[in-house]
Amino acid sequence: MTTPQSPTSAPHATSAGTCPVQHESVTGNADRRVPLYTPEFVADPHRAYREMRRQYGSLVPIELAPGVPATLVIRYRTAVRILNDPTHFPADPRTWQKTIPENSPVRPMMEWYPAARYNTGAEHARYRQASVSSIDGIDTHGLRSTVEKIAIPLINNFCEAGSADVVSQYAFPLVLEILNDMVGCPAEIGRRVATGMAARFDTVNPAPGMKMVKEALMELIQLKRYQPGDDATSRLAHHPANLDDVEIFAQLMSFYGAGFEAQRNLITNTLLLMLTDDRYRYGSDVLGRNLSTEHALDEVLFNDPPMANFCTTYPRQPIMIDDVWLPADQPVVISLAACNNDPDIRGADEPGGSRIGNRSHLAWSTGPHACPAKTIAYPTVQNAIDQLLDALPEMELAVPADQLVWRPGPFHRAMTAMPVVFPKSPPLTFV
Repeated sequence: MTTPQSPTSAPHATSAGTCPVQHESVTGNADRRVPLYTPEFVADPHRAYREMRRQYGSLVPIELAPGVPATLVIRYRTAVRILNDPTHFPADPRTWQKTIPENSPVRPMMEWYPAARYNTGAEHARYRQASVSSIDGIDTHGLRSTVEKIAIPLINNFCEAGSADVVSQYAFPLVLEILNDMVGCPAEIGRRVATGMAARFDTVNPAPGMKMVKEALMELIQLKRYQPGDDATSRLAHHPANLDDVEIFAQLMSFYGAGFEAQRNLITNTLLLMLTDDRYRYGSDVLGRNLSTEHALDEVLFNDPPMANFCTTYPRQPIMIDDVWLPADQPVVISLAACNNDPDIRGADEPGGSRIGNRSHLAWSTGPHACPAKTIAYPTVQNAIDQLLDALPEMELAVPADQLVWRPGPFHRAMTAMPVVFPKSPPLTFV
């Protein structure tokens, strides 16, 4: 093990600037880094997290992409400490990204923008205030009717066929149209945003995807500058913070990035649980569907959150955490999935088991960068699932669960497709 030098301001450093006790450094683990971009990791990340915990403990040397080192936090209490310490762990990647090639597949996902997510202090407060104000203006009381208005035509497109792909025929278009409605985005612009965002998260052709997102959102901003409405974009464009176009773009990108990717994945991941677990399945000999969609959502947010590895920070200087030195300006990524499944908080009697009714998970993050839109996202997803299962209660997976394919990328937990079958049903009508 190595004993690297450390500034006196780093926790646990002595007045001479070095730690008298030998500790490990993640910089010494370059040859043992765990790649998060391989098909093997994507296929079974939970097995990988268990192996990481056995081999490394709470802090794991990883590669987010070839040649992009980082540290993955897989201990719950360590994650909470880091997420609540923006002084030592700021979310600003600008120093780091100077070292990353322009064509790195993760750069479009991680590079700095003038948004709350990437800033601390006064700038963070300014951006977050504008974002929260734009979100708070969304009519939560009308969410159910909005979801119903969008969901019913989508269900009617496949209910008479007896089969569908929930990802492409329901979750994707439904979440996209709901977000478009919230931000006042025309459908054609929204489609370009969604396509570009998918490329960004998958880290497959991310640069063209990012270009598509920016062009589309800039069109939307100009539209709302001169034709404002009762929507989140208009509230950003006319907020007292006086955001410029690039700043508005950055807030919208965070809104679409978190809202579109996380919500559609949460819909499908929760449906997967409800269609494969006897506690939720329709007509089960065990409990029937006595456990609600709300119970399933809580369980998925704990066990298999839609954003699996996220909330990246960049230490200002070398710092010791859990007896490991973390280098300055190298990404420290919180594994929301692994932390939620930390044996220290789950207990020895429930490895990977149910967490019904418990919302102490980190799926929405915590601290100053906690998701400001969870009060919108949660009921949106719950209503979307209820609409589908109320219409087609005997829905089943069309393939065994272990044959489902998961999208590439280190950040999210997302299926490429989710084929289902059900008894053919007549089209729904609005009540």
